[in-house]
Order: sequence, then C-alpha cells, then structure tokens
Amino acid sequence: MNHRPYTAVLIVPTGIGAAIGGYAGDALPVAKAMAKVCDRLITHPNVLNGAQLYWPFDNTFYVEGYGLDRFAQGDWGLKPVHQNPVGLILDQGIEPELRTRHIQAADATRATLGLTLTDYVVTDTPLQVELRSADSGASWGTIGHPDSLLRAAETLITKSKAEAIAVVARFPDDVDSVVLNNYRHGQGVDPLAGAEAVISHLIVRQFRIPCAHAPALEPLPVDDTISPRAAAEELGYTFLPCVLVGLSRAPQFVTQPQTNTIWADEVDALVIPHTACGGSAMLSFSQRNTRIIAVRDNKTALNITPKALGMEAITVNSYLEALGVLVAHQAGVSIDAFRPVISSLSQACD
Repeated sequence: MNHRPYTAVLIVPTGIGAAIGGYAGDALPVAKAMAKVCDRLITHPNVLNGAQLYWPFDNTFYVEGYGLDRFAQGDWGLKPVHQNPVGLILDQGIEPELRTRHIQAADATRATLGLTLTDYVVTDTPLQVELRSADSGASWGTIGHPDSLLRAAETLITKSKAEAIAVVARFPDDVDSVVLNNYRHGQGVDPLAGAEAVISHLIVRQFRIPCAHAPALEPLPVDDTISPRAAAEELGYTFLPCVLVGLSRAPQFVTQPQTNTIWADEVDALVIPHTACGGSAMLSFSQRNTRIIAVRDNKTALNITPKALGMEAITVNSYLEALGVLVAHQAGVSIDAFRPVISSLSQACD
C-alpha cells in the first residue's frame, strides 16, 4: 500500500425510523459493501447489531455512539485490539428463566465462537427502563437507577478486568401496540432504540470503555407477516450474541497518540442519511476535511438536511451510488469526470 489507509465512517442514527438501518441489523449489507471499498470502516452498534445475526469484518471498527462523538471531536482516538475480555451486566429486573437464557447465550459465544468473557454481574437494583417518544417520532427513554448500572460496570472493570461491557436490561413488554406492530412490519421507529443508547452512553462516558446493550424481552407471538427488515429479532430469546461479537473486537478509546491509533483527522468520508445530519459526530466531521455523502433513499423521521445546516455534502440517491463516490474518492478521481458535460475552468477573483 503506497498511500495512507482510506478511512470512512458510516452512521445511521438509532431510534429515528431510518428506512435502512432502523430495524434489526438491516444496514449490515451496506457496511459489508463499504468495508470492501475502504481500507478502514468505522461504524456503530446500530449498524452492525442484528440480534442473533452478525457479520464481523476485519477492517471494521465497532464504536459506541458517545465514543464516536468524542472521536469525531478529536478528543479520543481508536486503538485496534485483537480481543477484548467482555464483562456482562444483567439487570436485576430480568426474570430468572429469562436471565438463564441470556447466560446460556453468553456461554454459547464462548464455546462456539471462542469469545473471551469475564464474570457477569447482576445489578443491585432493577434498572427500571422506561420508553418515550419525541414529537418528531424518534424514540428515547430513561433509566430509573443509573447508579446501579455504573456500580455493576465498575465491579467488572476493577475486579474482573473487563475491557468492554455488554449490558442486558429488562425492557417493558407493554410497548404501544401500534408502534410495535408498525416496527415489526417495517413501517415505523424502533421503540427500544433510544433507551438503549442512553444505557451505553452512561458507561462509555463514565469509564471510557467500549459498551453496547441488548434488551431483555419476552418473545413475541409468531406473526407470519413480519417484515424481513425486522425478522432478525424474531429468532429467539435474546439479542445478545451480536453485541458480544461486536464488543470482542471493539477498539479501545485513548486520549493521547499511540502507535497504531486512528484519529478523526484521518477520516476521508462520512456516509449519512440525507435527513438526519444534525448529530454531534456529523457536525464535527463537517468542520474537518471529510467528504460528506448524504443518502436520499434512507428516509428518517427527521428533516435535518445538509442544506438546512449549511453543511457541504454530496447528495446521492442510494447507498449503491454512495459506494461509487467512495470508490472514485479513494482512486483520486473527481466525480465531475463521470458527468457527460464538464464546465470549463473559471478564473479566480482577486
């Protein structure tokens, strides 16, 4: 390789009803294709998590949303790892049988996938997750006992030497039936996603360690009309396997330059939904020398476009077109060269 690694970031914000990436790992095909045309791809759990389905790529970095924000700001770098020992937090509010299912899933990843897990900790108080929705239609939520979550994480870090944390919290089963039904049929917002982000953000912000979350829920009644985009969540008792796989190779966060670390000023391109450009990481990258590619087809519940923010971006219709822009950019070819008409150079003004 006679050039520096071409690095791209793929973001599909969680809980905003993205047409692609708003369901159960349905942005994985996009990530898989992008990983083939980039030297390094940085993305986040909402893109890569598919319940019991997952597809790890050697050149792809699994970075939790708060950590991705700090990375984009230039505050934190990413240090690749061969393997993280992953600690597991289980919400005391999970019923005994459902807890056993999750412990069995964790053991299965050790025996079948060869992952390294430390001990598990049950929180000293039920976490009491509550779900909310915003006027825009986006989902969010609250956690009643964040202190209990942080105590459990500290135990795993200090006593079990965990270098990444997976959390399983008991989520309400009585989700609004209309919202849930729409989501299962590929027409709505994931009602759990916003609350999940709150949980992982707490731990990453407090301990600067990789973290991701899997909700604990009773299995839903069988429905033979479920959308393929939501079907990964219909397969069993737990969404935990993809989280453990992602965290096992998640890069560590560093605050000082080290050998073989990645920093925000090395990011060549950012790919985002056209109507969801207002996130912290996106705004930070827009202030850097990063090519921003906004995808129209990936509609969301928001309407925050590059134009509304005064953000310079290349707007494309689809992720297929975005892949073409990435290939041209990496090759050092102007996308103007692909247009049938090219305007003449104009003289610069003094």
